[in-house]
Amino acid sequence: MASTFFTWLRTPAAREYFFSTHFWGPVANWGLPLAAISDLRRDEEMISGTMTTALACYSFVFMRFAWRVQPRNYLLFACHFTNATTQTMNDIRFVNYWHMGGREKKLGLQSPDGSVTEAPEAVKEDPKPVASQ
Repeated sequence: MASTFFTWLRTPAAREYFFSTHFWGPVANWGLPLAAISDLRRDEEMISGTMTTALACYSFVFMRFAWRVQPRNYLLFACHFTNATTQTMNDIRFVNYWHMGGREKKLGLQSPDGSVTEAPEAVKEDPKPVASQ
């Protein structure tokens, strides 16, 4: 199989492929999934739920495009599949943290019986400053 690939690399079709947007578009797009993968290690406070959801939807749309375009662009499909998967994972982390009690558990505000205790004064302040309008 490797010899077939290396034989193909020497053909004009390979040069045409590597000098086309069919190749360089997906290569440039890999910045999105790489950033999403690095965000998997970030604190949940830093995740933007709106942007993460928008990027997941964007990738779902372009996965379909990559599959429907002729010839199929498997590199673009893989890029958007990876991005959609990691953005969805980040979205799940965001929802768990902000809406399912993850923040309270992390800050130690949840008692063993599941009820939320009163937050200390330092935690009550919103960690994100509100922009003046």
